Amino acid sequence: MRRINRRACLKGVGLNALGVTFALPWMESLGWAGVPTGKADKPPVRLGFMYMPHGVIMNEFWPTSPESFLSSPPRALESLRAVLDQCVVMKGISGVPIDPFNGAPHALELSTWLTATLPAPEKRNEINIAISADQIAANHLGAFTALPSLELATMPQTWKENQEGLNEGYYSHCSFSSPTQAVPAEVNPRNVLNRLVNKQEPTKAPGSAPLSELDRSLLDIVLGGARDLRRTLPVSDQRKLDEYLDSVRSVERRIAAIEVRQKEAALEKAGVRASKRHASDSPPIEIRIPEGEKRSEYMQVMCDLNILAFQTDMTRVSTYIGSTPNGASYPELGFNDQHHSNTHHNNDAVKVRKIAMITEFNIRQFAYMVTKMASLREGDGTLLDNCIMMWGSGLEDGNIHARENLPFVIAGKGGGSIRTGRYFADTKGNQGDLLTTLLACAGVPNDRPVGIATKQIEELKAQA
Repeated sequence: MRRINRRACLKGVGLNALGVTFALPWMESLGWAGVPTGKADKPPVRLGFMYMPHGVIMNEFWPTSPESFLSSPPRALESLRAVLDQCVVMKGISGVPIDPFNGAPHALELSTWLTATLPAPEKRNEINIAISADQIAANHLGAFTALPSLELATMPQTWKENQEGLNEGYYSHCSFSSPTQAVPAEVNPRNVLNRLVNKQEPTKAPGSAPLSELDRSLLDIVLGGARDLRRTLPVSDQRKLDEYLDSVRSVERRIAAIEVRQKEAALEKAGVRASKRHASDSPPIEIRIPEGEKRSEYMQVMCDLNILAFQTDMTRVSTYIGSTPNGASYPELGFNDQHHSNTHHNNDAVKVRKIAMITEFNIRQFAYMVTKMASLREGDGTLLDNCIMMWGSGLEDGNIHARENLPFVIAGKGGGSIRTGRYFADTKGNQGDLLTTLLACAGVPNDRPVGIATKQIEELKAQA
């Protein structure tokens, strides 16, 4: 077997002068970087987190019983039916008690989600909390990859509010590289793709081609170089490379389509017919989620980019904030009122149904990602087999800001460290315990518990 660091394998395809490289998926004829000599090659474990704010409608989220979990999932989990045997749902995971910040539930639901820690009360106007679980993982797993971690978001992290005098950064960040440093998330899929291609942004000279056209030209060259490599691979790896290259081009086409639609919409709003406009007349657009657009398309592009990053081993740690507390709406579901306002439903049937639909929508995007992972072969199994993907929220019930049973779905077997296809109706533990356990299952050494953790949840593990 040839052992090769796949982050560097395309640097000899004549692209160094262009500042572009692209990693490859795992192949049987190539070994993983970082595998100790003498040990059998095994795909690494990746760890991913996907967040939704404001909790769920409990009787539509929690399964009826462990026995009926796989055959009759609750409505909120229906989109996961095809991969439920590769998931674990755990009821009983309590959140961080927020006293003395009882008036700041939304400032804390996201910021405590991966830290399991409250901000320092004496320094509430500045970031001072704890390193988050994803960054603990990045400090260890990031040594083997080009990107230590990948932080994504659907919405800009700009919400302004001042609950309990807490710093505004607590509203929109869940990743913290240190107690005092929040990690920003990327909302522009074009920028994410550029990071995965490892392209250095050139200075745009007057009269030069639009940057997006240059991006596509460079990507064509990178993919062409990868196809040259194809001729040297065995048939099984050729098929895997073909699938991978098709997925890269598919993501590129979808990003381009989003850009075109947004450019045309901006021109129409300005009273200019897009068909009479030249591409060079406008600066490159910012990719964002405007009201009235399909949020699902953006989220699925981000999910695909996450998959590509894991497939190519560009990173082994990712965090995706599907939306932040406050400010989000879902017009494609047929209503424009905000997510947060509906959570305070006081059992109004119309508002309850809207929250249930929002929950189903967000879990459907998670299901899109993990189902695709389950379809991608890797080693002796699938990409999902070698991942631990956590979906969840920082509240259980947004109506009363309850935190006693935070909703979590764990997908993937973590390289054999997790036994899936189970529902635990009465888990004894808190969110720090869960995060500490997931880090251990991902092979991340940690000399201390995460936040309020007191133990690991042993029944989650494969040997339990």
